Amino acid sequence: MAIVQIAVVALGKIGLPLAVQFADAGHRVIGVDVNQATVDTVNDGREPFPGEAHLAQKLAELVSAGQLRATTDYAEAIPTADVVVVVVPLFVDEATAAPDFTWMDAATQSIGEHLGSGTLVCYETTLPVGTTRNRWRPMLEKQSGLKEGEDFHVVFSPERVLTGRVFADLRKYPKLIGGLSPEGAEAAKKFYEAVLTFDERPDLNRPNGVWDLGSAEAAEMAKLAETTYRDVNIALANEFGRFAEKQGIDVYQVIEACNSQPYSHIHRPGIAVGGHCIPVYPRLYLSVDPDAEVVRTARAVNAAMPEHVVGRAESLLGSLSGLRVAVLGAAYRGGVKETAFSGVFATVEALRNRGAEVVVHDPLYSDAELAGFGWTPFHLGEQVDVAIVQTDHADYRDLSPADLPELRLLVDGRNVTNAERWSGTPRVVVGSGA
Repeated sequence: MAIVQIAVVALGKIGLPLAVQFADAGHRVIGVDVNQATVDTVNDGREPFPGEAHLAQKLAELVSAGQLRATTDYAEAIPTADVVVVVVPLFVDEATAAPDFTWMDAATQSIGEHLGSGTLVCYETTLPVGTTRNRWRPMLEKQSGLKEGEDFHVVFSPERVLTGRVFADLRKYPKLIGGLSPEGAEAAKKFYEAVLTFDERPDLNRPNGVWDLGSAEAAEMAKLAETTYRDVNIALANEFGRFAEKQGIDVYQVIEACNSQPYSHIHRPGIAVGGHCIPVYPRLYLSVDPDAEVVRTARAVNAAMPEHVVGRAESLLGSLSGLRVAVLGAAYRGGVKETAFSGVFATVEALRNRGAEVVVHDPLYSDAELAGFGWTPFHLGEQVDVAIVQTDHADYRDLSPADLPELRLLVDGRNVTNAERWSGTPRVVVGSGA
């Protein structure tokens, strides 16, 4: 594929690494973002967020070489683009659990206003099934006055990467595409083959690379299905874990035993399921398949885990009222500075509802940042009655009673602490009756 002009819309934790990947493959890239500070930082060759492997070095090199730049102006990026890749966030309404298309609608309308003939538009944001065909295509056609399938093409190609390891995941996993026409799918296949390279995967039934699923709907469902599977599997593990607690069984030993044969792939229980993906995408699936009771029940089971863990601490101590309780970890996942749908919020609320004095610790956040969420910062070494491990940060693996003076109970919601270090101090683990 000849060198092309690529516009990447939204320079967040997925969009910016994608823009860097495309530029690093030898193409010219313009990133569009509504945040002027993000645009300025990118144009300075600096990463606007920490934690993404190899991003800082690649970004600095590509901006300096003139391969990558950013703007807030769609009129500057879209008309000259051969390919537009859209990674704008899609939110879920907290009250109704319905998709909130506000940001994506605005971005799609702006793209349509400046869309030129011959452009390929690729949506990578996870979507409810049918959205690409029934929402984005008519919107783009209306705004542009062009005809999809004749004047331009639209495909859906879900991002399948985790923050912190985006470049490695782009190589590791097949790139799924689904077009609204065979011609659009072929254009997308050529594009992604030109900007991505793939690891050999002898475990797959067909070669790793760009996989055309035949329709946008199939590609949309594939992303929802693979993520919803994880939510349902974790819910099953949590159900097993809660039962094991009552029976005095170590569920982790049970799961290890089950997974020793190839037909069992039980995940791990835990205090919460957080992040932009697993708590959100089952709701997107339910928005188009409201009869999926297994999915709905699993989401409810996982959402109830913070309350369950706090309730277990209360049952062991009799009452949490007036006790100083430290929640260890604000981030939703260890090593990632992100609180999207983190279990910290429900855990803090459940503790406050029981009259506890709640303090929060996270090695990735400053005191000012924690206070910005409305929490009192906690520092290891300070007195505390109860500690609840909410995030599986590596720092917490080596916790000992010396870090939590006068501790009456440690509740490990992630099974990350070392039991040998806690001899003589009450410690319980989610999913274990011990």
